[in-house]
Amino acid sequence: MSAEADGWAAEGADEVEETDSGEPCGTRLVFTVPEGAEGRLDAWLAAQAPELSRARVQALIKAGQVTCGGAAVKANAKPKAGQVVEVEVPAPEPALPEPEDIPLEVLYEDGDCLVLVKPAGLVVHPAPGHASGTLVNALLHHCRDLGGVGGVQRPGIVHRLDKETSGLMVVAKNDAAMAGFVRLFQTGGITKEYLTLVHGAPPKVSGTVCSLIGRHPVDRKRMAVVTRNGKQAVTHYEVERQVGALTLVRCRIETGRTHQIRVHMQSLGCPVAGDALYGRPAADRRLVPVPARQMLHAARLAFAHPVTGVAMAFTAPLPQDFREQMGT
Repeated sequence: MSAEADGWAAEGADEVEETDSGEPCGTRLVFTVPEGAEGRLDAWLAAQAPELSRARVQALIKAGQVTCGGAAVKANAKPKAGQVVEVEVPAPEPALPEPEDIPLEVLYEDGDCLVLVKPAGLVVHPAPGHASGTLVNALLHHCRDLGGVGGVQRPGIVHRLDKETSGLMVVAKNDAAMAGFVRLFQTGGITKEYLTLVHGAPPKVSGTVCSLIGRHPVDRKRMAVVTRNGKQAVTHYEVERQVGALTLVRCRIETGRTHQIRVHMQSLGCPVAGDALYGRPAADRRLVPVPARQMLHAARLAFAHPVTGVAMAFTAPLPQDFREQMGT
């Protein structure tokens, strides 16, 4: 299991892949319809299992994976009190990623690990809708001996970045390095800093946001600051400079929660520019050029080499779209 924040997290940590679908693949869900249930069966089931979208429930019904008393049901059936509805969520068919000759910007490499700069728009590993053209496909071509380090589906991947987040990532090239990186992430042994352009400005020049982050109570594609059923998230921020209507902010994160910086900046009233989930579309459209992605960049990381223990530090310059927004 590997994980991601905006994002950094460690394989084996308590943060799971919440940027994926989140549905419980390969399981059987059982629901008993209570008194007073109303509406269509597909809508009622989606409300009972928020990890499944209504469209996913409808697809499962169409495939005969939803039954009542052993018989298949229809999406528009009316739920009746006392009925027991069973939902079979099949496990996905595994597919081994293939090597692809995709250019990589590698800053450092030895026999144990490498450090690279991921461009915005590159998905880290194969997933539904992204079977190829990912960082993993590129790594398998670049590192012929990467094999199944850390798992055959995501070889070498210790942490992830969102598709539209650019910047530094580390990759383990053998099991010893993978174990070393896992320890570093679990113990806070890696310093992780981001630069982001936000609308407006934080209320203070510098500060710390400490909150629980969990699934949004209504929109399951989003995360939110919550008061319960969330995970502790800590972000330290410092204003670098004003850039017209935007502010360049440096963020150092202690935890690796899904969308952590984006959620915390929104909670401060200064959402990340270009952020389709948490941002301000109308304000984005007034920018020149209009951001093509969320303006978030993993700019610096420092750690002890996972095998040798030698201190290492890396920085990634601001990408072109940041510089264009800042007029530099």
